[in-house]
Amino acid sequence: MSAPRPPRILAIAGSDCSGGAGVQADIKTITMLGGYAMTAITAITAQNTIGVQGVEAISADMVRAQIASCAGDIGVDAVKIGMLASPAVIEAVAKALDGVAAPIVLDPVMIATSGAVLVGPEAVAALRHALFPRAALITPNLPELAHLSGRTLPTRDAMIAAAQDLAAASGAAVLAKGGHADSARITDVLIVPGEQPRCFDHPRIATRHTHGTGCTLSSAIATLLGRGESLADAVAQARRFVFAAITAAPGYGAGHGPLGHQAVRPQSWGEGSRMS
Repeated sequence: MSAPRPPRILAIAGSDCSGGAGVQADIKTITMLGGYAMTAITAITAQNTIGVQGVEAISADMVRAQIASCAGDIGVDAVKIGMLASPAVIEAVAKALDGVAAPIVLDPVMIATSGAVLVGPEAVAALRHALFPRAALITPNLPELAHLSGRTLPTRDAMIAAAQDLAAASGAAVLAKGGHADSARITDVLIVPGEQPRCFDHPRIATRHTHGTGCTLSSAIATLLGRGESLADAVAQARRFVFAAITAAPGYGAGHGPLGHQAVRPQSWGEGSRMS
């Protein structure tokens, strides 16, 4: 009896030459979770744990061609979308995904670790119009959710209200990530339109090695959705994967180091996530 074929996961994102984030983190995550990884690269970056030294964007036509190549031959069971900095690329991705009947996990990469805004208002408008309504799940962190909602989010209740507004406006589920909050435990909140909020939390890990956590989480959720898991189960399992990968970080680099994707096995996930 042959083994079941792995879910086909398409990651649409930028390249991180140092391997910690972007499509490199996506490929590692998808592979470790038993998926078949494909990529449509939107930008090439020179970056490491200290910062970004250079960026070259890929043309909208080339991004669209990469998606068409993967979808037209291999097929797609789930999609993860990372940073899309220009309206032209956002529209190209939306058009290329028109015929792809697969759940989309959208990580709206908008705010740098430094707090700098990475995408302009035209790109944000294009995301809202072209891709948010197509997504099964949107995964903003607190600064991104604040940017999208246009207000500060000093409390968990404020975070939940902003996520509910985004879910209502887009029709997509929203996973509001609370890692930027100043608290001993990290609480993420899953908002599904028409359902009660689900809160996931775990103790904060004292580490500087968190480069690529958002990429890893979103690609993990996409892989699990492509495998047939429910949204809530996919989020819970993906968070455990990220928790284990942070714990296994190899300690590389002088800044925010990469995660230890290679060390994570299902039996090592432990109880890093609790849902209430």
